[in-house]
Amino acid sequence: MATVLVTGACGLIGEKVCSGLLKKHHEVIAVDHAPSAYNEGKEHYRFYAAAPHDKTTYMGIFEKERIDAVVHLACSVDNDLGPIITEKQMEESHVCDKFLFKLAISKEVEKIMVLSTTQVYAIPEGREPIREGDDEKPVTNYAKMKSETEHAFAADMRHIKNVIGCIMRVPPVYTLEMHDNLLAKITDPKDHTNFVYRTGEYGFHFCCVHNLADFILCYLRQADSPSCTGVYNVADKNLIMASEIVNFISKNGRLGPVLQRNPGKDILSSIFKFKNNKEEKTNYRYLDFSTITRNTMYDTNKASRYCPFRWDLSNTK
Repeated sequence: MATVLVTGACGLIGEKVCSGLLKKHHEVIAVDHAPSAYNEGKEHYRFYAAAPHDKTTYMGIFEKERIDAVVHLACSVDNDLGPIITEKQMEESHVCDKFLFKLAISKEVEKIMVLSTTQVYAIPEGREPIREGDDEKPVTNYAKMKSETEHAFAADMRHIKNVIGCIMRVPPVYTLEMHDNLLAKITDPKDHTNFVYRTGEYGFHFCCVHNLADFILCYLRQADSPSCTGVYNVADKNLIMASEIVNFISKNGRLGPVLQRNPGKDILSSIFKFKNNKEEKTNYRYLDFSTITRNTMYDTNKASRYCPFRWDLSNTK
């Protein structure tokens, strides 16, 4: 079995990925700022404490361990960053980008997987699902940060023929207990009331954390040549309707009254909102009323060759 280094290993996503790797009998080299309770008492699991910009520690890890694959989840929202992305965090990610991929390639790592975001895409004009080759226009701090990570990775991979690389563009994630991204789509950021337009029959594309973990495991097992290198949209099969979000959180969490609204006034006022909105740029979960009913969907056909994406609101755990 492979030895896999996972950065951001103690975050929400990182723990699920590490757990899946251990179940498949891989050796896990876990790296994060600090350990969690998950680190205790596990065989085939070794933890190293290191910040993303800690080049010296990473160099020591690669010197000590024989690593077959790297899954880079650090500097990611819902894994080890909060929803507000600061300039400091962007710089820390940039420093990591400058050495991590070069270091992995120099040590002849066979596969490298990097977590990115669907926020790098431009808002589509039509209703077609967004494909990996569609226009990009990162606006938020998080999108810009991940776009820079993608470009750094691509630059380091450009002249390398024997390394298989994967960039995963992932929309907001959820689990049975983690509702924050779902809730943000039905919460007015101004007055914090819960609402839906009319009956809530419009949707958003999310990614169950278990679908993301499954894709990582399947790609590590199945990707067998540099032709597998590329960008992949990793998301649930279908949109989640606003009405489904209300029912899901009502059943599995705490949800107050939900108001019904007419979208006309909200959308019109959003069109004329101030440009360069600071909250929109820094807050990963910022709700843009002008796009709320667009039903933007991501084409996952490319990623589906590796993973069935079997998880959704009805069966997430």
